[in-house]
Amino acid sequence: MQQGEIELQDFGPDHIEGAVALSRQENWPHRPQDWQMALQLSSGAVALDDQGRVTGTILVTPYGGDCAMINMVIVGRNARGKGLGRRLMEQAFVLAGDRPLRLVATADGMPLYEKLGFVPAGTIRQHQGEVVELALPKGVEAAGADDLADIKTLDRDAYGADREALIDALAERGEFAVLRRRGIIVAYAAIRPFGRGEVIGPVIAGNADDAKALISFFAASRPGAFLRVDTESRTGIAGWLGEIGLAHVGGGVAMDRPARNGPEQARPRVYALANQALG
Repeated sequence: MQQGEIELQDFGPDHIEGAVALSRQENWPHRPQDWQMALQLSSGAVALDDQGRVTGTILVTPYGGDCAMINMVIVGRNARGKGLGRRLMEQAFVLAGDRPLRLVATADGMPLYEKLGFVPAGTIRQHQGEVVELALPKGVEAAGADDLADIKTLDRDAYGADREALIDALAERGEFAVLRRRGIIVAYAAIRPFGRGEVIGPVIAGNADDAKALISFFAASRPGAFLRVDTESRTGIAGWLGEIGLAHVGGGVAMDRPARNGPEQARPRVYALANQALG
């Protein structure tokens, strides 16, 4: 490789250390374990400079043949303005095949994504902090291994894609809670270690009250813990998240390629993402 040249390679486990260092430069909270989970579910590419250092990353997380999330898109500060972001995105398109694409864009990334055919689909709000003391909600219970099949079905109905691999990865690392009515699971939530503490999500429910109950179930058992919830602004729970101590600290714009033109499904719906990267 010539001096100053940047090479793209397949993203492998050996690149995680460099990816963590790159994400820390951007003040992202991701630990090596968070990168490992994302890579477990994804394929991707890294950009290496002429000294073999990771200077760019991108992952593509497929959800069956239904869609794919593009995530963990970082271009190091010393490599910006050289077309590397477009090169990484073009590689992501190859990895995604003919799947419809989704991502959550930062303000810096939006101009490129719009040029590449992505259209805004909603606003994602990141909430985090230490929750106030909450009472344990009635009706919510910890899920068991036998509930995973029903959780996967409910998730697919809400998200519109097969996320079985994601649910399995969450089960390896975290916990699930469910709401049942007449013996049937009608809502679920997951929690797992992430970044500075834990992230609650996905949260799939038929209404905002059920979503709040699921979030409260985890928050009530973790007084003083640092928690994060990523929610779409139209879910109607953002104000409540602030009231319980999870302040709005940022977020991004959900984008699709191509646009989803079908009518929005009323129930169930996604009240919180697994996180911004994984949808």
